[in-house]
Amino acid sequence: MKKYKRSSLEVEAVVYELGKGIEDGFMPWTSVVTNGWIKTENLIKVTREDGVVVCPFIQNRRGLIFLREGDYVIQEKDMERHVCGQDKFFDRFYPVEE
Repeated sequence: MKKYKRSSLEVEAVVYELGKGIEDGFMPWTSVVTNGWIKTENLIKVTREDGVVVCPFIQNRRGLIFLREGDYVIQEKDMERHVCGQDKFFDRFYPVEE
């Protein structure tokens, strides 16, 4: 099997924080669990005033990416957004000197 390296590209990234408007939306927890899209461990869950528990997500061309504690939200120059877990972020990205 042939090996490949990632292309180096400059991105902007920020650790996700609730209340900063970083997410694209919220999905009810019951829908996340019922649809079985992903493993639900460590997902961020927010209880609204009406008692509905929701999970924040980022939407890109691959679909919905639900956010976990400590995730980085990455924005490329073409405005495409992705999510990377803190466990892998610094293996894939390093700070750029300005």
